[in-house]
Order: sequence, then structure tokens, then C-alpha cells
Amino acid sequence: MTTGAELLTDAFGRVQEAVHAAIEDLDAEEMTRRIDPAANSIAWLIWHLTRVQDDHVANAAGLEQVWLAGGWAKRFGLPFDDKAIGYGHTSEEVGSVRVDDAQMLLDYHDAVHAQTVEYVRGLQDADFDRIVDRSWNPPVTLGVRLISVVQDTLMHVGQAQYVRGVLGREPESGS
Repeated sequence: MTTGAELLTDAFGRVQEAVHAAIEDLDAEEMTRRIDPAANSIAWLIWHLTRVQDDHVANAAGLEQVWLAGGWAKRFGLPFDDKAIGYGHTSEEVGSVRVDDAQMLLDYHDAVHAQTVEYVRGLQDADFDRIVDRSWNPPVTLGVRLISVVQDTLMHVGQAQYVRGVLGREPESGS
């Protein structure tokens, strides 16, 4: 029988693979280019989805965020609060997420992935019913929170892959 922990470990592994596919071999300009002035950049999308995973899983697990514990906030040096995860960011704030190379984003994502998987692998199916957030009606269980993180991260990495595809197209010649 496959457990919930095994399924979630596989799902988070798929997120990690998709993140790598979305940004490997991109340079700083490619990662920060936007398909229109108000669009999200690849750098922001990958940073945001990783911050959400880091924040939400750490909170549910009672762990410190990798962003803070691993010194990533200082390395990135972004112009907003260290606890920011991107929700409600303005177009200007999206544009301020810049990285020198894809490897830094990949390394941060991989560190978050490692903490996530270590936590998830230790879960038993009964753990998924534990309430982790009472601010919603109905209250959010651990299982619902983890599935929400998987869904959110997969949607954002899909957006990053789409942007990469759009930016990678050669301009059509005039007819």
C-alpha cells in the first residue's frame, strides 16, 4: 500500500524536477525579463513558489524556514521584509526579485525541498488530519495544507515554464 507520505514525497519531487527544468541554464537577464511590464518574471515565480513551500511547510512542521535558518534572505538581499513570500507583491516588487544566476535559486529550492521531504517522509496517514490553521472555516488540516502547497507550486512552476517558452521563441519574420 502506498502511504500519503510517499505520495506527497513524489509530488514534491515532481515540483523540484519542474523547477530545475524551468530555470537551468538561464542567465540573470532571462530570469528577470517579463513578457509585459506587469507580468511575473521567472525569477519571481520560482522565488515565490519556493518561499510559499518554505513558509507553509515550516509552519506546519514547527520548523524554522530555510530562508532564514540557511541565510538565504541575506544572500538574496531583496528589498522587502525577510518574511515576505510574495503574496500581494506589486509589479515593482516583482521586478525587484533579481538573482545573478539560476544556481542560487536552484540551491535555495533544493534546500527547501530537502527540509520538506525530510518532514513529509516521517508522517503517518493519521497525521494528515491534524489541524494546522484555524483561521479558515473549516479549519485547515495538515493534509489539505500540503496538497495546497503542491498545487500552488505546480501552478507557479508551470507559469515559469510558459514564460520561458514565450521568451525563447524566435521573432517571426515579416511577411
